[in-house]
Amino acid sequence: MSLNDQWRRVRARLHAELGEATFNSWFKQVELIGVGDGRVMLSVPTRFIRNWIASHYADRLSQLWADEDEGFTRVDILVAAGDPKSDGSEEAARSARPISAPAHAESQPAASAIPSGLEDAGVGAPLDPRFTFDAFVVGKSNELAHAAARRVAEATDVSFNPLFLYGGVGLGKTHLMHAIAWEIRTRQPERKVLYLSAEKFMYQFVRALRFKDTMAFKQQFRSVDVLMIDDVQFISGKDSTQEEFFHTFNALIDHNRQVIISADRSPSDLEGIEERIRSRLGWGLAADIHPTDYELRLGILQAKAEEMIQKNGPVTIPAGVLEFLAHRIVSNVRELEGALKRVVAYASFVGRPITLDMSQEVLRDLLRSNDRKITIEEIQRRVAEYYNVRLADMLSARRARAVARPRQVAMYLAKQLTSRSLPEIGRKFGGRDHTTVIHAVRKIDELCHLDSGIEEDVDLLRRMLEGGHGPN
Repeated sequence: MSLNDQWRRVRARLHAELGEATFNSWFKQVELIGVGDGRVMLSVPTRFIRNWIASHYADRLSQLWADEDEGFTRVDILVAAGDPKSDGSEEAARSARPISAPAHAESQPAASAIPSGLEDAGVGAPLDPRFTFDAFVVGKSNELAHAAARRVAEATDVSFNPLFLYGGVGLGKTHLMHAIAWEIRTRQPERKVLYLSAEKFMYQFVRALRFKDTMAFKQQFRSVDVLMIDDVQFISGKDSTQEEFFHTFNALIDHNRQVIISADRSPSDLEGIEERIRSRLGWGLAADIHPTDYELRLGILQAKAEEMIQKNGPVTIPAGVLEFLAHRIVSNVRELEGALKRVVAYASFVGRPITLDMSQEVLRDLLRSNDRKITIEEIQRRVAEYYNVRLADMLSARRARAVARPRQVAMYLAKQLTSRSLPEIGRKFGGRDHTTVIHAVRKIDELCHLDSGIEEDVDLLRRMLEGGHGPN
């Protein structure tokens, strides 16, 4: 039997013994390097995984390999050479200890690691030194956005313009924006990179109008090599700001300067943004960042825990706790990382070891909110009951006001209470176009300001849905 066949048999036995979830968490990325002098050499992508396998499964691995060939007396687990933190040390692999983490939050990198010139005369926003490409965990849900961001950051010419990154809250858009800026400043420090939020862009523009200094404003923004504007949806409805953004965008594109934009939805779904701007935002590459899957969430937690290892004040973090958090905290990455920090901090403050029971106790409120997910189907059913109309009628093509108004209210609530995109909401309402959803949202928003009855209906329905119970 060949070596690869033996490795497949070992993996199959591990899979059968540990189960799908545990095997995928710890052994899916293990690779066979080779054998020699009675040793089997395996590689893993991070030190965190190496330490955990060496501490908890080393004996079983050795036994499984010995069952294949009695000549195999030892299994060495090495960190892949591509890992920037890899020490390539077999001795470190053999002497690995259980995972530990600090009792306090992460500290900032040394100042020497931060390139100079992060702010442009107070116009731009500072970059977070934690948000680099090395610290970004890649999975299926964000691989396109990550690859596009890498391409823009490493290219010497403009590949696609603009790069438009979009996705829900806490999925990594801002992280990628900062990572691009750091990479460009490191590779091409002579290029002028300006990063800021859309809100700050608006503030700078309003300030320029107030002090009659718009020419200086135009010069500042149109003289950069790379302009990065985060959360562009915040200029929705701001006509004057949109006008200036439009001209700034065009000027930079015309001069082959790189523009990078982020938002919480795709260009075509941006409400309150002029059509000509939405059209231009779709000129280049629009990369969606989807909600994370279990494997990516676990990878993020493993990376965060590994980062904590390098600090003082060790606190043991069982792998089961990380797997539990990855399964239960599904809303966004920000909440996921916050949950881990909260558990570690609590363990430090009260002097208790981290266990699954303790984690559930500390995160009771967060776990409850993640369990309570409102669906479009639930909204449709609740609204139909409230207005005493048939659910089938509300999803049909009927235009009678008695049906159309509840349908608009349901679309409005679907937009407010779920993370579904406008096209997805439209499809759930009998295959309607996303523009129909936009109209419904605007109409109900307008009526809430004009009609106290509609406002009370919407508010009551919202509370019923968020509370998970019907009217008393």
